[in-house]
Amino acid sequence: MKISRLFQSAFLLIAILSVSLTGAAEPLPNVIIIYTDDQGYGDVSAMNPDAKFQTPNLDRLAREGVMFTRGHSADSVCTPSRYGLLTGRYPWRTHLKQGVFGAEAECLIDDGRLTIASLLKEQGYHTAMVGKWHLGMDFPGTKQNRDWSQPTVNMPLDKGFDYYYGIPASMNYGVLAWFEGRYAAVPPTQLTSKKKNARHSDYRIMPPYDDRGARDLSKNGVLEVAPDFIDNQCLTRFTDEAIEWMGGKVDDAKDGKPFLVYLPYTAPHYPVCPLPEFHGQGDAGAYGEFVIETDHHVGRILRFLQRAGIDENTLIVFTSDNGPENSWKQRIQSHGHDSRGGLRGGKRSVYEGGHRVPFLVRWPAGIVQPGRQSDRIVGQVDLLATIGELVGVDLPEDAGEDSQSFAAVLTDPDSVSQRLPLITHGNGGGQHRYAVTDGDWKLVLGGNTDAHELYHLGRDRAETRNVAAEYPDKVQALIESINRIVTQGRTTPGEKQSNDTEYWKDLIWMSPSEYAQEN
Repeated sequence: MKISRLFQSAFLLIAILSVSLTGAAEPLPNVIIIYTDDQGYGDVSAMNPDAKFQTPNLDRLAREGVMFTRGHSADSVCTPSRYGLLTGRYPWRTHLKQGVFGAEAECLIDDGRLTIASLLKEQGYHTAMVGKWHLGMDFPGTKQNRDWSQPTVNMPLDKGFDYYYGIPASMNYGVLAWFEGRYAAVPPTQLTSKKKNARHSDYRIMPPYDDRGARDLSKNGVLEVAPDFIDNQCLTRFTDEAIEWMGGKVDDAKDGKPFLVYLPYTAPHYPVCPLPEFHGQGDAGAYGEFVIETDHHVGRILRFLQRAGIDENTLIVFTSDNGPENSWKQRIQSHGHDSRGGLRGGKRSVYEGGHRVPFLVRWPAGIVQPGRQSDRIVGQVDLLATIGELVGVDLPEDAGEDSQSFAAVLTDPDSVSQRLPLITHGNGGGQHRYAVTDGDWKLVLGGNTDAHELYHLGRDRAETRNVAAEYPDKVQALIESINRIVTQGRTTPGEKQSNDTEYWKDLIWMSPSEYAQEN
């Protein structure tokens, strides 16, 4: 091992010297961020030895990269997590304190806010987003009076992406159509609602659809839909489009103009609708089949990169927007598969199962000693600073306020860098609660009728034993940490920044006067 590290150190030194002597820098990497929807920690076989299905392509990412065992989404539901990933800023700093958007809303990312896409675009990257957006779009007209000949605005093309293909939000919200750029190729001129799913306890979005006038648009659950939209085509279409777009950028990537692809899939979020060729695979029912199909499409991306000759210098990040939907309980009983991977809670929960998710990074040209597992805490909010460091860009004071680079973990197997305290959030079902984690200690904030809960995650990964009464000093120290992070508008060192609102009611452990005093 010591000899191996000596050779690695010598190699890195030679590389540095060659750059300094020749003036030639290493080419910047292509970046692909694959973002699944409601995929739990236990839904990757490399991370869960008891999984009832195999994910060979995700396992390959782990085997050829770094597997982070303590990777966290920015929230435990969809819209806020996507904001945190793209901006490096906690989503509860915005006006969205709870819940998610529908398809139609003012985009949560403000104009001028730095995103991963705009950062890389400024560095000369081609930038594309293919998949589910769910951060708000402004569609032409109103539900009752659309004009689909007009462009959609305040959407991915306005947030740093050169190219967009996908759907506006989750499939339980209208509008459902295949958008390319600002227009739907086939406009969503028909109406539908959820249909019974014969293979899972959720729903389907599939023809036949109704003409307008046959339904009351004011009623809940009525969706605007394009005649050619079918839910089970999403994974195939998104992967096809991503590969086609990347195929047109291969020559540029080889000539020093790399690309970013943000690829947020719709699986395994409801509707659980694996294609027929995946039926019967694995031992976890339709849900397992859907994850297997997702893994298959990740394999298609890997094979494309290999064929195109750009695999070595392409950085792939694979992660999920939150933990598994409530059907995880049913799968434990019926199939013995735990999508949470033994963690507590699932989607919407402040406990680890709500936001500790698969987090895999593969980069053959950049990761030293691949096949490693890292127990360092990382957040999806950290991607902005990490990518910034890898391409040689310092973030401005008013960007990525909660983003801390973990680039050193990729390039140095001996890195002992630790993250500043991480804040996580329960969202929905009365669980609008905050938690702060510093090393192995996690405090779930209480207030009103709820008491604080303190867990030592190193000894109690499943959060079964509340030790708050035993460690009052640790409770107080963590309260001081979260108060500082909340009120200073940032986690990282630097100038104080503003939250988008003043005190809000979910800060149940802190009074308005205490919030003002901290400011």
